[in-house]
Amino acid sequence: MKRSFCSSFSSKTTKLLAAMLAREVLRTRPEKRAVVIALEGELGAGKTTFVQGFIKACGISSRVTSPTFLIMRKFQIPNSRFQILFHIDAYRLNNSGELPALGFREILSDPQNIVLIEWADKIKKIIPKNAVWIKFGHGAKSDERIISVK
Repeated sequence: MKRSFCSSFSSKTTKLLAAMLAREVLRTRPEKRAVVIALEGELGAGKTTFVQGFIKACGISSRVTSPTFLIMRKFQIPNSRFQILFHIDAYRLNNSGELPALGFREILSDPQNIVLIEWADKIKKIIPKNAVWIKFGHGAKSDERIISVK
């Protein structure tokens, strides 16, 4: 398993890293299922900031906040083979059994979807095996964030 990591000392850098990944995803060939990016890490470690950068790089101009109380937000992706980006926040979920009622299986089965999941470690059992996992952590300095991709 290939693993890489980097440090970010600002929200701007975290958003730029997310934009790089978004551009890479937007260039990928169609798969049989949605592209899933699973984000895990401590509170305040940069997950939502990363999502904001990713969504902006997809050409979506909507204001992005974490859907903690809504669980899921849906965005149309302009000018792409992908149609919809789903932003899911699993923080308030008690278990992965709560997502099927929101159409989670159907979302994952559509290759025109991109799915970003914050707190994905809470629902690890239902995350597809081919998901890209990104872990966020606090670094040694107060403004440092460690971002690792596996």
